[in-house]
Amino acid sequence: MTPPVVRGNANGVVITVTDMAIRHIREMLAETPAYHGCGLRISVEKGGCAGMQYEMRFDRPQETDYRYSRDNVDILVDRQSAAYLDGVSVDYVDGLTGAGFRIVNPNAVRSCGCGSSFEVTRDA
Repeated sequence: MTPPVVRGNANGVVITVTDMAIRHIREMLAETPAYHGCGLRISVEKGGCAGMQYEMRFDRPQETDYRYSRDNVDILVDRQSAAYLDGVSVDYVDGLTGAGFRIVNPNAVRSCGCGSSFEVTRDA
């Protein structure tokens, strides 16, 4: 079974990934042979100082994942996390205060100072 693709309004989930984020993910995949065939999994788990936290790791696609593919890079989202990630924008920033991925989430009503955890008004 081919996993559903997350793009536009496919399956009701919209995720935007910037050119800079795609470029950085591609570099990380190329640097580590063990990541061959993997995509970047973005998930949401309970925890963090605001109640919910983002997790990002390289992983192999699962049959039930939503999958966003762009420029030979896969972004993987499990079905439970999809409701929390609908409408997010993923960017990679490299500035004076540090470098890393930045997620802008329209579903968040509050975020912690470091940006890795957030609070929502509903339980998805």
